Amino acid sequence: MTFVAEISKKFTFESAHRLPYVPEGHKCSRLHGHSYCVEIHVRGQVPEATGWVQDFGDLKSAFKPLEDQLDHNYLNEIEGLDNPTSEVLARWIWVRLKDALPLLSAVHVWETCTSGCIYRGEEVDAAS
Repeated sequence: MTFVAEISKKFTFESAHRLPYVPEGHKCSRLHGHSYCVEIHVRGQVPEATGWVQDFGDLKSAFKPLEDQLDHNYLNEIEGLDNPTSEVLARWIWVRLKDALPLLSAVHVWETCTSGCIYRGEEVDAAS
């Protein structure tokens, strides 16, 4: 019997950033760091033959180049992350993983243990 399931793998990295577009005096306008946790989710059919959606090793291999780029770096200096909010970072990761992980269903970025963002690849039509 084939069924649908979603799997996820967590990754952690340390990075510094600042948010350049917050109101004057906002604490996030100052340089600070986070211990980020990123969860990569893939969703798909689970065939009887394999019993899995995808090998967890595939998720690890796909995220490794991004982890190397993000870990212990200043996010604002990375192309596409000049305003590195959790939302922007989640989408930035999605864009870079989608080709390697066609079953990608969500990227969940935690910047603290209580605050994060989930991005599912949805875009808003600018003409709307």
